[in-house]
Amino acid sequence: MTFFIALFILLMQFLWKYIDDMVGKGLEWYIIAQLMFYASSTFVPLALPLSVLLSSIMTFGNLGEHYELVAMKASGISLRQIMMPLIILSVGISLFAFFFSNNILPVANLKFKSLLYDVRQQKLALNIKEGAFYSSIDNFVIKIGKKEPDGQTIRDIMIYNHTEQMGNTRFTTARSGKMKTTSDQKFLVFTLFNGTDYQEKIDQKSYQRTRPFQITHFGETVRYFDLGSFAMNRTDEVFFKSNYQMMNLSQLDYTEDSLKHELKKRQDDFPKLMVSRLYHLAKLDTNKRKLITIPSGFDVLRPLKKEERNRIIEEALTQARSQREFIASSMADWKDRKETLSKHQIAWHQKFSLSFACLIFFFIGAPLGAIIRKGGLGLPVVISTMLFITYHIISITFEKYTRAGLMPAWQGMWIASVILLPVGVFLTRKATLDSPLLDMESWNRIFRKIYPEKAEKWVNQRLRFWDSDSVR
Repeated sequence: MTFFIALFILLMQFLWKYIDDMVGKGLEWYIIAQLMFYASSTFVPLALPLSVLLSSIMTFGNLGEHYELVAMKASGISLRQIMMPLIILSVGISLFAFFFSNNILPVANLKFKSLLYDVRQQKLALNIKEGAFYSSIDNFVIKIGKKEPDGQTIRDIMIYNHTEQMGNTRFTTARSGKMKTTSDQKFLVFTLFNGTDYQEKIDQKSYQRTRPFQITHFGETVRYFDLGSFAMNRTDEVFFKSNYQMMNLSQLDYTEDSLKHELKKRQDDFPKLMVSRLYHLAKLDTNKRKLITIPSGFDVLRPLKKEERNRIIEEALTQARSQREFIASSMADWKDRKETLSKHQIAWHQKFSLSFACLIFFFIGAPLGAIIRKGGLGLPVVISTMLFITYHIISITFEKYTRAGLMPAWQGMWIASVILLPVGVFLTRKATLDSPLLDMESWNRIFRKIYPEKAEKWVNQRLRFWDSDSVR
């Protein structure tokens, strides 16, 4: 139940983000259903840790709230023995999460990303409004002055024909007409009455000088507009397969090795390219392979004429600017390649870290539920949401550091698990030893030992409050 709740919340987040790209495009119901199904599949690795955390808190919270844990402990069953079957189940869930991330998630991402791309590229559904120019039909711009309530009768029609790609050379007006689509929704049919066609004859010789113009009046004519561009066109999935999100571990390893090799090759070739571009600024002694140095204080441009000297200086400045642009472009290329390499490394480690998070969250949720002794969807939801948001914020923050090249991927993608793992160990130990972790009386005793004066002052304030007339 908690898994589908978490999945539903993540799916709603997706809908809020992309709702503007889907509304008003006349998409078929099965297209929306496919998009939701593939989107839900991509959220499974993120929903599993949250659902394990929430369900473990609810399970042990219910056992503690109804004193079932107390009864089992009184019968000689320790908390570790109680948790053991669920530990085995959590290990199985972690293994399933890894199998899903490595084998199913790349296919789901491929289907989802390609379908989402096509949906976002889809044109809005045909909707020609009154008094506005409508240009969504290829090579035509249409304006309708008024629509009758029947939705078919139109008046004051203007049609600009741009099929020849020569500007506004063909123009049609009509006083009234009928508008409808064919039964297969492939063509829009305009039946126009009492109108005029205007056309510039640009196919004649010397038309730019003579400007020939043709006017044709008609009582009734029919115009067809192709609506093929409004159909849902699917892009070949092969164009998306090179993305790191569509790869499994072996593919990521192969691509990462190729990216490292190409980056190293470009960095090694950079000094050679710099020397080859600087051949005109220094003479190279081919025997000793050393640059010939010029004595200090010697002006090599002094014997030259002013025009020659200015030409050489200008050429040197041009070459210096060229070298600067070459260095900047090389650095930008290295940065992009390093970022691409980091994305592949992040995707590789995420397949393990998100799976391991399921096990960590169980060791946080189960003892925490036994300590707070509250079941249901109230307090457990609040606590699990706060813990998961903390984990997610840490993961996103250090993922950005990894992409920026500030730390290696194995550190950035595992630091959230390293931070929360001691929390799980601490809570498990406290729950096993029946430590009064959330008992306010025990915290008050610790507070009185550390700050005896403040504790006495606080107690006296409470006593005066209870002795006051308002309380009586």
